[in-house]
Amino acid sequence: MNIVEVGPRDGLQNEQRILSSEEKITYIELLVDAGISRLEAVSFARPDRVPQMANAETVMAGVPRRDSVSYIGLVMNERGLERAIASGVDEANLVVVATETFCQRNQGMSVHESLRGTEKMVERAGVDGLSVSVTIGASFGCPFEGEVSTQQVMDIVTVVDQLGVNEIALADTIGVGTPMDVRRLVGAAKEITQIPLRLHLHNTRNTGYANAFAALEAGVSSLDSSSGGIGGCPFAPNATGNIATEDLAYLLERSGSPVGLDFDRLLVASDYIATKLGIATPALLGRAGWFPAPNYPDALTRN
Repeated sequence: MNIVEVGPRDGLQNEQRILSSEEKITYIELLVDAGISRLEAVSFARPDRVPQMANAETVMAGVPRRDSVSYIGLVMNERGLERAIASGVDEANLVVVATETFCQRNQGMSVHESLRGTEKMVERAGVDGLSVSVTIGASFGCPFEGEVSTQQVMDIVTVVDQLGVNEIALADTIGVGTPMDVRRLVGAAKEITQIPLRLHLHNTRNTGYANAFAALEAGVSSLDSSSGGIGGCPFAPNATGNIATEDLAYLLERSGSPVGLDFDRLLVASDYIATKLGIATPALLGRAGWFPAPNYPDALTRN
């Protein structure tokens, strides 16, 4: 299982305090030092709509470049893709929202128009050598329209499957999903596509970690998380943070799925961003610590 760190993007976009480029770069450096290999570093949304993401180019100019690290930029439209290419991201994460109302509020267009734009952007990104993922927002439920049917989501998966993308992500944007929903959507998607699946989970109703384990059992390739569990969506009422990277790492490691991250350094990154934002993060592992205590060399040995 691969963890995709989204703290520098999803984690910061809903916070009141706007960090400087230097603060964001330091945060990213700490996450990379903890072993994060895929990291959604920036968003190329309109700065007037998401001011927390306004300095994407400056951030990308200062991030540590390592062969083992892939930097992802969130892209909402063709102008955003142009900015992403020019800034040197390794991956473009495009977004299609599953419902009409949320798609209009998030991107100012219909779902059909969003899919048409996505097709053009995938072609352009391929020319420039970028890896491309498509996230289907509000796959588990919409803050404006309520329940989202499996068919609504699979109609989008069917279209995206034909575009030649590298990954498809199903997003529980407002944190309404349950393990049953994870199994339902992942199972349906696997009947349509062989493209690797990623899940983007929020813990709004305290089901995020149960959903993460269900995703592990269902054969999902990657899971999004943010250090400290910070985050939320500025266009979704009452949206709270992603599942926390350190808590997810504990769940996966103790479930026999190593993630290759340095726990102590993850906590350094989470403490740093909590201090800069002036908040107490919802993550729990930093308070409780690993189990068993880390001074036991056989801590994770199973009988």
